[in-house]
Amino acid sequence: MAMEITQVLLNAQVVDGTVRKHAEESLEQFREQNFPSYVFSLAGELVNEEKPVESRKLAGVLLKNALDAKEQHRKFEYVKRWLSLDVGIKNQVKTFLLQTLSSPAHDARSTASQVIAKVAGIELPQKQWPELIVALLSNIHLVPPHAKQATLETLGYICEEVSPDVVDQDQVNKILTAVVQGMNASEANNNVRLAATRALYNALGFAHANFNNDMERDYIMRVVCEATLSADVKIRQAAFECLVAISSTYYEKLSPYIKDIFSITAKAVKEDQEPVALQAMEFWSSICDEEIDILEEYGGEFSGDSEVPCFYFIKQALPALVPMLLETLLKQEEGQDQDEGAWNIAMAGGTCLGLVARTVGDDIVPLVMPFIQENIQQPDWRKREAATYAFGSILEGPSPEKLAPIVNIGLNFMLNALMTDPNSHVKDTTAWTLGRIFEFLHGSAMESPIITQGNSQQIVTVLLHSMKDAPNVAEKACGALYFLAQGYEESGSSSPLTPYFQEIVQSLINVTHREDASESRLRTAAYETLNEVVRCSTDETAALVAQLIPVIMTELHKTMDPQITSFDGGEKQSELQGLLCGCLQVIIQKLSSEPTKYVVLQYADQIMGLFLRVFACRSATVHEEAMLAIGALAYATGPDFVKYMNDFYKYLEMGLQNYEEYQVCAVTVGVVGDVCRALEDKILPYCDGIMTQLLKDLSSDQLHRSVKPPIFSCFGDIALAIGDKFDKYFTYAMPMLQSAAELSSRTSATDDEILEYTNLLRNGILEAYSGILQGFKTSPKTQLLIPYSPHILQFIDSIYLEKDMDDAVMRTAIGVLGDLADTLGNNASALIQQSLSSRDFLNECLSSTDPLIKESAEWARLTIGRVIAA
Repeated sequence: MAMEITQVLLNAQVVDGTVRKHAEESLEQFREQNFPSYVFSLAGELVNEEKPVESRKLAGVLLKNALDAKEQHRKFEYVKRWLSLDVGIKNQVKTFLLQTLSSPAHDARSTASQVIAKVAGIELPQKQWPELIVALLSNIHLVPPHAKQATLETLGYICEEVSPDVVDQDQVNKILTAVVQGMNASEANNNVRLAATRALYNALGFAHANFNNDMERDYIMRVVCEATLSADVKIRQAAFECLVAISSTYYEKLSPYIKDIFSITAKAVKEDQEPVALQAMEFWSSICDEEIDILEEYGGEFSGDSEVPCFYFIKQALPALVPMLLETLLKQEEGQDQDEGAWNIAMAGGTCLGLVARTVGDDIVPLVMPFIQENIQQPDWRKREAATYAFGSILEGPSPEKLAPIVNIGLNFMLNALMTDPNSHVKDTTAWTLGRIFEFLHGSAMESPIITQGNSQQIVTVLLHSMKDAPNVAEKACGALYFLAQGYEESGSSSPLTPYFQEIVQSLINVTHREDASESRLRTAAYETLNEVVRCSTDETAALVAQLIPVIMTELHKTMDPQITSFDGGEKQSELQGLLCGCLQVIIQKLSSEPTKYVVLQYADQIMGLFLRVFACRSATVHEEAMLAIGALAYATGPDFVKYMNDFYKYLEMGLQNYEEYQVCAVTVGVVGDVCRALEDKILPYCDGIMTQLLKDLSSDQLHRSVKPPIFSCFGDIALAIGDKFDKYFTYAMPMLQSAAELSSRTSATDDEILEYTNLLRNGILEAYSGILQGFKTSPKTQLLIPYSPHILQFIDSIYLEKDMDDAVMRTAIGVLGDLADTLGNNASALIQQSLSSRDFLNECLSSTDPLIKESAEWARLTIGRVIAA
């Protein structure tokens, strides 16, 4: 194979499908049968200057793909495979890769850079290849510009690939020195300067010690700011990208530079090409994000020793920043409303303005109002659209008291504009702004309602009329109606939308039938709005909601008829089926309590039949939305759901086996819980199969970790449903719960994401214990639980002492303490009294401000008190 690898690599890129397929299969076979020879041959091809550049580039790409994969489990296998290779082969491959950095062929160099970074990502954490950084740095001083560029690119990729703690500070300093020197205005070669600027972007996470040093930080900031003024547009863009990254990573270090940065960004926004101007504006959006986070976290209360003080950069820049942003709103592009992926200077300006409003609140209103008043009635559509966009952008952030008077005046104007403005852009933005008004300034919390008996009919009439407009305008009108309905969610037994309910529903269904409903996400928006209108409706319209069932069932039935199906391919079909199943789910949930439950029961057989046909449309994967809807149907039908289990079980199993689409697996786990609650002990015949699959899921390293906490909760649901018959699963389930408990009590969470996951895991484990304890409560087999109870208490002790549990874990944990006493009675008494922290934990929960924690704690106290007294 090594002899002919060049030809095979070239054949793998030809147009002829047969030749290409044969070549791809040969490469795959080579990789599987002789991996050491495969990587050696590919690296040899990449380094060989006599080979065609096309075969060299593909060799590099295949080499990179042999070292990394998107799926975590596969990535882990590839790392193991590389590390187990013979040292001689690895060294030869690495030598070839470093040599390729000096190749005159750009594609070969660039690919080699990426492969070196992948190898570094595997080896540096293992303390292997220690000479790599030194070798790269020595390259920079000696070599021609193209090799210098490739070396800087490689350093950048390595910084992206490995975590900062893998490279020692001395090497970090040398990398930063090389990178910043490469960025310097004195560097004559623009390709080198661009590679250095991009490398700095990736290396910023390594530079904490350097940013803490005033001199070094000043130097880095000076070089970055100089690079924003380069004659080369790509370098300017990359330099602004660095500034954006600095703004979020080193916000607290920006004070000395913020005035200069304002001047640079303002100039770029006004005069530079769009890619540069967008990044310049992104800097201010990023500062807003930082300040919003700080203000939310600290609630605006800063003591002198606050960990992250807020510097109020946005507030200080406000008088100059707002006019700069308002000016960008006038730079719209024709047709931007029709293009879903559009992103331009005007859209970025509006987004940034919205973030500024959230950061400073009321202060923005007087700065924006004159612009709105001056432009809202201008003959030039750009001015009208910009004024409307400005208005919509500042509706989140300022207080309702500040906005209500303006909105009360503006609402009527907006409704008229949506009906009568001749320009589609203006109508699109007007409908979006109305949606924002209803989202942020309408609802039960508002003291003086914006929507009254006097204007509600006009609002509904205008929105329904706009749903017949161009798809982009109609989609925004659906969105406005969505928030209009949502605002009445807590309106009690009567909703102001009740008189229009039937007309609204009919209009939305008409929208889904439009010929152009697939444009601008219109059909999806109409169904989402229909769901919200149903969800937020009151008992007054229950009979009308019931009439929707056969309508939606007919629509769902149509998607399965090959004669009627006019969809291009299964993708559209399954998307539409998803929307309709989602709609049925909302209707079932709305009607599943008395007195309307009988309607659901009346249609249950037909609905379930349709859901099973939806599953049958897709061979391998279970339809997520159909699964969720079945969960709702199980809740509504209760024990009667058992008659569907024989047909449904295979799809349930298929969902639990779906590791690739892990969200489907997670949803299926949730539905197992719904079915357990509905069937109670009638679920028993299916439990062996379900438990076997759940235990397999927990042991799998292919399944996404987020599915594992709900699986533990599901153990609790099963135990609650089948009571002490759960004992047959103890041998497998309990050790798994114990090892997960040990893992989750020991995790010293280094960041918020890990802590959040740890708490989800703890909660899942505790819910399992709670379900098992409650399931055994009246059973003669409670003795079986005694050997496990010390461990349960130990787990609660350890998470209490860690002091990092969230409210949900606290509530479940104190509940489990009560369950232990309740189920084990006297057998738990001594254990609880010996526990290190049960008393402190109970007292802490009793004094909690969270009513749910307090309620659980009160119950636990009574139960524990009863047991100890006895």
